[in-house]
Amino acid sequence: MNVTIRVSALIYPTETEEKVRKAITNIFPLDLSPRDFGTPQLYGEGGIENLRKLHMLLREFRILDAARRIFTNSIEANTIWFSLNKQVAFAGKVNFPASEENLGSINVEISSDNTEDILKIIDWLAPETVEGEPIMEIEL
Repeated sequence: MNVTIRVSALIYPTETEEKVRKAITNIFPLDLSPRDFGTPQLYGEGGIENLRKLHMLLREFRILDAARRIFTNSIEANTIWFSLNKQVAFAGKVNFPASEENLGSINVEISSDNTEDILKIIDWLAPETVEGEPIMEIEL
């Protein structure tokens, strides 16, 4: 399975690069590089191994149903697009904002060669549940 994860977050003047870096790496253990397209940002790219922390946190905070709904509703072709709350991620937790936040969000793109792999990634990250418990866990 060929999976690419791309993560980015803008760094606003009221933030430090170190705090934004910590927010991202608390969820996605990636090497991050600074980029600037008018507003500075941090960007990182990796593979399926960089999703393992998110996989664990979704279970720890018991938000599998919400995550599955967001992932499923954000599929475009062979890609999942979603955002995470930057301040919550700084605390090592996961929250999906309802809309773009004042200080921006952590933007995540997970792509693969085909839709079947994307659906398998969703089943792995956020499986269907009954009363909050996964019906079946799969390994990737």
